[in-house]
Amino acid sequence: MTENQSGKRPDFLVIVVDDMGWSDLSSFGGEADTPNLDALVARGMRLSNFHTSPLCSTTRAMLMTGCDHHEVGMGTMVEIRTPEQAGKPGYEGYLTLRAATIAERLRDAGYRTMMAGKWHLGAEAPFRSMPGARGFEHSWALMQGEHNHYGADQTPETASTHGQSRYRCNDQAVMFPPGAYSTDFFAARLIDFLDAARDDARPLFSYLAFTAPHSPLQAPEELVEQYRGLYDDGPEALRTRRLARMRALGLAAGSVQPAEICGGTPWQAIAPEQQRIESRKMEVYAAMIHAMDRAVGRVIAALEKSARLDNTVILFFSDNGPSGTLREATPPWRDWIAAQADNGLANIGRASSYTSVGPRWAQAQSAPFFLFKRYTSEGGVRTCAFACGPGIAARGESQAFLHVMDVAPTLLDMAGTEIASPPGKLPMRGISVARVLKGECDEVHASDERIAWELAYGRGVKKGDWKAIFLPAVIHNIAPEVPAKRWLLFNLARDPGETTDLAAAEPEKLQELIDEWFAYARETGVVVPEGP
Repeated sequence: MTENQSGKRPDFLVIVVDDMGWSDLSSFGGEADTPNLDALVARGMRLSNFHTSPLCSTTRAMLMTGCDHHEVGMGTMVEIRTPEQAGKPGYEGYLTLRAATIAERLRDAGYRTMMAGKWHLGAEAPFRSMPGARGFEHSWALMQGEHNHYGADQTPETASTHGQSRYRCNDQAVMFPPGAYSTDFFAARLIDFLDAARDDARPLFSYLAFTAPHSPLQAPEELVEQYRGLYDDGPEALRTRRLARMRALGLAAGSVQPAEICGGTPWQAIAPEQQRIESRKMEVYAAMIHAMDRAVGRVIAALEKSARLDNTVILFFSDNGPSGTLREATPPWRDWIAAQADNGLANIGRASSYTSVGPRWAQAQSAPFFLFKRYTSEGGVRTCAFACGPGIAARGESQAFLHVMDVAPTLLDMAGTEIASPPGKLPMRGISVARVLKGECDEVHASDERIAWELAYGRGVKKGDWKAIFLPAVIHNIAPEVPAKRWLLFNLARDPGETTDLAAAEPEKLQELIDEWFAYARETGVVVPEGP
């Protein structure tokens, strides 16, 4: 059991951000102003080898249960579920009852449980999959995957989010207050829950799930102003600066040979007026990171005021890599955005705009890794993360391989609670990484352990130093020069940036990993398409 000096069980605060790049925080090489998060990093450790799913809802399913997302109803994001997947076990589109959630487990162990922010584990699901039914005593949740950050109805009926955004407060339908900013609003709701718990002697489990910096890119104008002109030299130059800063910070990623930026149009080939629009989008993106940091600062202040901060274990991570999809150019969003949003230069970042960063900025944000959200490459599944608090070693950086499925067993371990799943519930695939967080060991995952991914027919599998990925055909819509629908092989020990495909040079190793992936698919119920 992890305890502070008074012998209390620790409180937990899990902060998840949406579509943020590996290098976006100042303490990971970024340029946005993030003093509150940097201060937390300084108290603990950067988890520089933390992995998730390539998409948000599937990551959240694994966070909540410690199981693979295919096992618990979230085989894919419901918005992109195919006819072949619909109706199959594991593809229900909401968090099923096959596994217990970390909120249920900690509540039953005597914790007060609360959440604010994005749920995305079943907007259309039965009541039993809503936050309150899955262990959260207090909740204020966006049920879907995205929303207008100022509460304006910006969602086209034909788009992947299926109409208007829906919100629930303690599982009752509510409206998001128009004009409020999502990052500030979600932090304020969690602070309300923390204030209400002031006289509760139980330890706390708090889950703060920001929707920033997910598109649409929107942020307070006074913050956007602080970043004017910072991105005027384009994504290639940004990535170079970030890699230099990583090296200055002593981060291991600073020495990694980066993957080539692909897709989109190189900066020098863009007309000056379009360059200004692209630069403005990144200015807003940086302001979203800044606003999120400011909101975290208010939550930390609330914990200090209630004398809980010194007993709070804080875990922070992004749900996947940055988004490289340019919504303004992608059906069905394209036509709706053109008709409904004002994306003129002066309006970008306001409630009536809808912009996204696109593939080249996203690859600067995921530097030095390959690609971004949706893909099983390192840029899609290796995300910014850190931990601090009682029992967490202040050791700068841990390069231990960690997985989002490890979060639930780790928190149970640190709470002194039985890790084994309750009778009738699926066992967790994740393992406790408490010893890594305490600084007692460098690795907890075995060197020959199989770790595998699948999302929208894209595949990935890692074993030891080797990783194989299979990119689905949809990558050609973003980066036609990237090989699709065939297996690629990388040695991550020598090439973490996944720059050199060794499939032809190491056919036996590739086949070994392919066989491991298909074993994983059989175990977890992956719907495997016809073909390779």
